[in-house]
Amino acid sequence: MKKLLLITLTAVMALFAFSACATEQSTQPEPERPGIENKGGSDAMDDEIYFTVNDAVIAVALESNIAVNALKELLNEGDITYTASDYGGFEKVGNLGRALPHSDTQMTTEAGDVVLYSGNQIVIFYGSNSWSYTKLGRIQGYSASELKNILTEKNPVTIKISAER
Repeated sequence: MKKLLLITLTAVMALFAFSACATEQSTQPEPERPGIENKGGSDAMDDEIYFTVNDAVIAVALESNIAVNALKELLNEGDITYTASDYGGFEKVGNLGRALPHSDTQMTTEAGDVVLYSGNQIVIFYGSNSWSYTKLGRIQGYSASELKNILTEKNPVTIKISAER
């Protein structure tokens, strides 16, 4: 009986040791992927992308999550253009035309937040809302009133997402 208990205890300890090793390995940075050009040691899309709305080019500082990674993969193929409409007097929302992986969490947004809703809709906030979204990023360099003016100038608007200015 003692021998069986000792074997079981040893097996459980080995499982913990192996799972700890697996966790450590998964936190290592991803190696560079072949076929994706690395310009000057830094990929421009690592930090931000650009939304063109009317004549304004808006920088969006990106989050680090599976939805952003999928969006960057799509942008490697070229710019994305979609139509967005006002909703609720606090956001512009438009169908991306394809679904992205998402990890929605309950949050309260504010003007300048860019989120993914239902996996296939991009929402740009010029006001605030509480709901379950996957955050994609945050608009840089615009006040809430400037952003509202740009986003509500026309309804609907065409939005172009690109990796470069």
